[in-house]
Amino acid sequence: MNPLKYLSGYSPDIQQQVQQHLDAGTLPKLLLKRHPVIHSVRSDKALYDYTQAIKNQFLRQSSPLSKVIFDDKINISHHALGLHSYVARVQGNKIKAKNEIRISSRLKRVPEPLLRMVVVHELAHLKEKDHNKAFYNLCTHMEPDYHQFEFDLRLLLTCIDANISPYSADKADT
Repeated sequence: MNPLKYLSGYSPDIQQQVQQHLDAGTLPKLLLKRHPVIHSVRSDKALYDYTQAIKNQFLRQSSPLSKVIFDDKINISHHALGLHSYVARVQGNKIKAKNEIRISSRLKRVPEPLLRMVVVHELAHLKEKDHNKAFYNLCTHMEPDYHQFEFDLRLLLTCIDANISPYSADKADT
């Protein structure tokens, strides 16, 4: 198994630096220095309110969200930490469509900027279905540090795979 599988798209220099931090055991400290505190969004209602606030700020004209929840069934093996779905339901002779966002429950104990990055990513799918230039431009419009936070989340996933998460449940929230 490749310990740097979440960083496969990055340059060999970056991967080498991360591997050195991983080998030295300093990767968790690096993440804690950048993001010392985990977020306080714990319930589905709090996640909905958090997501709705971002949507209202940047995507007021987009389709409404019917559901935003933490989902235990989403995991890394699906290659996703969040899912946006467009659910169509037949009601009588009409089709009702609803937008739903599901965020992996694994993100309940991460720093707020990393949760925000995933929420912004899923909200961007309201306007852009594909991961294209317009999609990433929208992500960086909503979160200017989007790419840095995505990288930091990949570092955290690398730590989790190595069983050295700086934000594990047994550590106190700082």
